[in-house]
Amino acid sequence: MVLLMRDEYVGPEPEGASIEEQGLGWKNSFGSGVGSDTITSGLEGAWTTAPAKWDNNFFENLFNYEWELIKGPGGAWQWTPKDEAAQGTVPDAHDPAKKHAPMMLTTDLSLRMDPIYEKISRRFYENPDEFADAFAKAWYKLTHRDMGPRTRCLGPLVPAEPQLWQDPVPDVDHALIGEQDIAALKGKCFESGLSISQLVSTAWASAATFRGTDKRGGANGARIRLAPQKDWEVNNPSELGQVLQTLEGIQEEFNNSQSDGKRISLADLIVLAGCAAVEAAAKNAGIDVQVPFAPGRTDALQEQTDVDSFAVLEPTADGFRNYLANGHQRTAEELLVDRAQMLTLTAPETTVLVGGLRVLNANVGQSELGVFTKRTETLTPDFFVNLLDMNIEWASSTSEDVFEGRNRLTGEIQWTGSRADLAFGSNSQLRAIAEVYGCDDAQEAFVSDFVAAWNKVMNLDRFDLA
Repeated sequence: MVLLMRDEYVGPEPEGASIEEQGLGWKNSFGSGVGSDTITSGLEGAWTTAPAKWDNNFFENLFNYEWELIKGPGGAWQWTPKDEAAQGTVPDAHDPAKKHAPMMLTTDLSLRMDPIYEKISRRFYENPDEFADAFAKAWYKLTHRDMGPRTRCLGPLVPAEPQLWQDPVPDVDHALIGEQDIAALKGKCFESGLSISQLVSTAWASAATFRGTDKRGGANGARIRLAPQKDWEVNNPSELGQVLQTLEGIQEEFNNSQSDGKRISLADLIVLAGCAAVEAAAKNAGIDVQVPFAPGRTDALQEQTDVDSFAVLEPTADGFRNYLANGHQRTAEELLVDRAQMLTLTAPETTVLVGGLRVLNANVGQSELGVFTKRTETLTPDFFVNLLDMNIEWASSTSEDVFEGRNRLTGEIQWTGSRADLAFGSNSQLRAIAEVYGCDDAQEAFVSDFVAAWNKVMNLDRFDLA
């Protein structure tokens, strides 16, 4: 009956309605079209005796009555109390002279019938104040989950204590390093024996977890040293552990040598070391550049880190590091664009970062896939020069999603690349950008643009700098 009335009296959905409806759609021509003439999904009724009032009546009705399945007034199957006392306790939505029994859906009754949910529901039924507090916290989480850390919340109603789901980090409680300290620490990083590739890879792995969609992730907190990030396959756990151990030694030595309370966090040192590595790689290419660095990050504790919540941030595809785990239905280039969007990067920023990270040898496991250069750890636009070289003919290989670039004359394999790599020569928009960096006079512009994009990623979670 409901379906027949819907077909006869309810107009098309907003997108299908005529233009003058201005997005309203589902226009009801039955009777007055509103109030008691409203055509619903077929499920009709209310759960409590005072639907517009906060109380514990939902759980009271759930546990105090026995329920039976009926076909409701709207024609759909729903549950009604067997108890006579429940009749006439719920006001009608439109007519104050009418009263009804409360209703429940099967999903509602599952909160009582399921053995696990029953314990939770009964606890709330017996402890209304606890239920009100739990609801307030859950509602706060639901409506603020995508806003990032507590520092981004404004107003007198913001809870004083940050919540675990807000990924809290400690406040800065010490003096920050200055220019002389920065220069000295850069030197210590290179004296340690860590390579440009290792420093760049670690900084990128730390910062590139950021998601612009919900403002989570990023370098602040140095959670790359904590579970679960330290064990992610994409982060090369064995090598990561060695790099972090070395950086922690540098951090400890510096902090212990200070008499004025000045300290550097590991989160800051990871980013600073990556910036120093980019500067060194640019110098290897004959260009002196200073990569911006702003101290002020702090180190989160394991107890401030919800392991299960952070597990969903694990990259199973990162085209910037030429990493693609098994099981993806979407292509590597599509997943690269998705990752770039999460990092709030533009097409030019994405292009220059991929090209730079390839020649800096920042692939997962230092794979040679897409490393189109003979001079790694040198910040050159070689990736674009060699990708666009017309002397190279690309063809698929025996390995899935791996392509071979062969010399057209000799047939010798010059390079191997992924779909994410070849997208910069195949996609018309990305190729247009790649050709800019592939020009003979692009070296300085390439370094400058890479540094700017790198700095953006390193500071994506620095809301205190905005």
